[in-house]
Amino acid sequence: MTPDKPSSPGLTGAFVVVDWGTSSFRGWLLSADGVALAESRGGEGMLHCIGSGFAPVLRDHLGRLGAADGTPVLISGMAGARQGWAEAPYLRTPTRLDDLHKGAIRIDAPGDIRILPGIAQARSDLPDVMRGEETQLLGTTEPDFTGLVCIPGTHSKWIRIEAGHIVEFSTYMTGELFAVISQHSILSHAIDTTEPVAVDGRPFQEGLSTALAVPTALTASLFRLRAAQALGFEQRTDGAARLSGLLIGTEIADAGRRHGPMQSLRLIAAGALGRLYEAALTAQGLDVTTVDAEQASRLGLGKAAVRIWGARPRARRAP
Repeated sequence: MTPDKPSSPGLTGAFVVVDWGTSSFRGWLLSADGVALAESRGGEGMLHCIGSGFAPVLRDHLGRLGAADGTPVLISGMAGARQGWAEAPYLRTPTRLDDLHKGAIRIDAPGDIRILPGIAQARSDLPDVMRGEETQLLGTTEPDFTGLVCIPGTHSKWIRIEAGHIVEFSTYMTGELFAVISQHSILSHAIDTTEPVAVDGRPFQEGLSTALAVPTALTASLFRLRAAQALGFEQRTDGAARLSGLLIGTEIADAGRRHGPMQSLRLIAAGALGRLYEAALTAQGLDVTTVDAEQASRLGLGKAAVRIWGARPRARRAP
């Protein structure tokens, strides 16, 4: 990928930040005050790098970004997992988002390369972990923010924040369940994932309302999805929408039970999935503020990088 040109004349790259996921790489060259000057992305996520190595992938993207030699690098996400480049130990709740950078580990490699930690809810009754989402939270909340945040995805997160501290969170395997059920269960014959789900369509809305009304009946509702088609009440083209409604509705119902009555919520999401969650949440009367997920990652990494290297002289290209 050809790097973007600097957004403003005179701005020089001070550090590189990277959102390194399980299956993707997204990197940005930032100025000293956090302005994005260039970006580079690819499919070399953690799973790819386990075999080929992390350092060569990073070097390739640094070249694409046009980063000068010695530019420090800050990474978040699965590169810091146990199976990643180097394990960045979890910080434990309650933890202040502003202090996230203090848990960054330094990679044993040339230059200054660091990986941010994840967050662990180390409770025997409610064990939970996140890695990457904490950086998105840092990017989209104010230092004294209090409220509830939802980050949908393969493993959706609901996070309660009080005065800038992550105090409690819960993870729902909603996205993964959708993939498993639609591809590897008896319902695969009843679900067509090639068409987008209409947020205002009857199948999605009915699936949502069914799950919200009786979330404990999910497994029965799933089988009725197949039965309705076998008896001619619905078409295969309705399956993905109804399944989405059932799974998202079950998640929202439990999150409401778990985190208490909700009036407002911050949603960190993007694309079609973000629109589904936004529609489902606003349908419950919630005041929803939606923030783009990729922007949240970049802003969070930028905040942490400024805290680590804010006073560092800017790296420059040799003339």
